[in-house]
Order: sequence, then C-alpha cells, then structure tokens
Amino acid sequence: MKDRKTARMRGIIACLLLVFTVVASAQKREWGVNREIVQVSESVYRWGSDNQYGAYIVGTDGIAVVDGHYCPSGTMQWLKEQLAARHDVPVKYVILSHDHPDHVCNSQVFNDTAITIGHKNILPHILREKRSSSIPQITFEESMEVLLGGVTVNLIYLGPSHSDNLIQVHIPAEKVMIAVDIAKGRSLFPDYRDMDVHSTLKILKILGNMEDVDIVLPGHGAITDQQNFRDQRRFIQALHDEVLAYSVEGRKLSEIRDLIQMKEFSDYRGHDRWLDQNIVTMWGYLYRYREPNQRITEDEAVACREDVSQCRTSDPVESI
Repeated sequence: MKDRKTARMRGIIACLLLVFTVVASAQKREWGVNREIVQVSESVYRWGSDNQYGAYIVGTDGIAVVDGHYCPSGTMQWLKEQLAARHDVPVKYVILSHDHPDHVCNSQVFNDTAITIGHKNILPHILREKRSSSIPQITFEESMEVLLGGVTVNLIYLGPSHSDNLIQVHIPAEKVMIAVDIAKGRSLFPDYRDMDVHSTLKILKILGNMEDVDIVLPGHGAITDQQNFRDQRRFIQALHDEVLAYSVEGRKLSEIRDLIQMKEFSDYRGHDRWLDQNIVTMWGYLYRYREPNQRITEDEAVACREDVSQCRTSDPVESI
C-alpha cells in the first residue's frame, strides 16, 4: 500500500512539474539533435527526432508524408529540405494520422505542393483548437486508397481509439503498417482521456491479426511488429477488467487507486509514472459506461461532487 501511494505521489509530482515548467522546458530544450531518416522497405521511410516519428512513402510521381511533428522542433522544415535533396519527385500528399498537436504541427510547410488528407472527424479538432497544421482538403469515413505511381497506400479507419479520428496507413505490398499512437506495445499511455476503450480493444485485436503486416511503425518508440498490438491490448484489457470489477463491488475511486497494482506489467515503460492516471481515467470511462443496481445516498452524492475520488457510482440521487 505504501509503495502504491508513493508511486501515485511521484505521478502527481511529475504532472505538476510538467504543468509549471512546460513553457520553460520548450525554451531551454535543445530540439532536433537526433534527426534521422531510415528506409524500412522499398518505398517507405521513417523520419523523426526527439522520440517522435512520422513516415513518408515514395512513388514514381510523388511522395506522401505522414504527420507533422512537435511544434518547436523545427523538424518539419528540415524534412522538407531533406526530401528535396534526396528525391526528384514532389510531396504530393500530407496524411495526418490524427489531430493531436505533436502529430500535426508544422505540416503546412508542404502546402505549396501537397494536398492534405485526414479522417472526417479530424477537422473540428484542428479548427477548434487552432492547431498549427495544414487543413485536410480531402477527408474520408472508413477507408481511402492513395496511388503514388506504382505504390498503393491504404488509409484505414477502424473506429474511435486513441482519438475519434486516428487512422492507420497500410502499404500492403511492402507489408508495412504506419500505426501512429496505437502501437504502444509495452508502454503505458499517459491517460485515456479521449480514448474509446472498448473500441480500442477491438481495433488492437484486428491490427494484431491483420494480413500483410511485417513491419509496424509507431509514432513513438522503436520499429516493431504486430506483437506490439497484442502487448498493448493485454495491458488495457487487464486494467479495464480490474477497474470494472472493483467498481461493480461498489468501491470508491480512492480505494481502487490503492488496490490496483498491475505488478504483472511492472516492466512496461511508464508503469510507475502513469499507472495512477491510467486507473483514474479508466475509472472515468467506466463511470460513464455502466449503470449500477443500487442508488447512492444523498450524503454519498454530495461527497462525490466535492471530491471525485469519493465517487463509487454513476447514478447520483435526483435531488443533487
């Protein structure tokens, strides 16, 4: 119990430090020192820096760039210069995997030659949040085929997951899947704030068994394979099941945070730092998912409103 509370306190301190120092860190951090481009198949290249990666695909009549980068990194302008020096075809398309700022920022550097493509749900997020991003001129709902002169690129939307607009980019002939921000493998997400957990579990199962996939390119971390999807699914399923079971027992969030240890996954990256936030946001997702049998008392409802950690049900009394 003491170790669990200590880990939670470390997570709280880490979050507070992030909130209070983010501007200073952006100013002091040296960005882009490890920029790289790696060829992973005949037509597909991975590029990135600062443990943040995109990809690009080269055909005989053009290039498709997948994603932007961290706003202060300067890596997108560097990439543009690299592509001009390395290849004799223009950037024809920019494909945005989803709307999160670290994956769209500065993608507009290619606006002079490229058309931007994304899922239809990406537009309201980019526009509402005023992302520093190119704006998709072409959107799709379930799937789209992009032809690059000899290379077929399949854009796939399997449903809401890490966001409501995250897509996968598949080059089946070369057995490459660009799976930004869902290929987390043996790492924890920081939280499940905008994740549809049940849909994500289904999608990870599909991706883990999809044909024509030998190489998986995550948005963060090393080049991997389909075991990555299975490892991530195992953790999310286990956490979901534990939080749900304790919720059905009528446990308060404060109790659940102390009870869940997930020791089987202690070797997963971010276990100490992010587990508590994983529990809290998984609880929040399931809080809205289920309808308990027993109504809570008025005192319990007041306690829940005053301190969310005291909540044990999504069914408050009508008078509150």
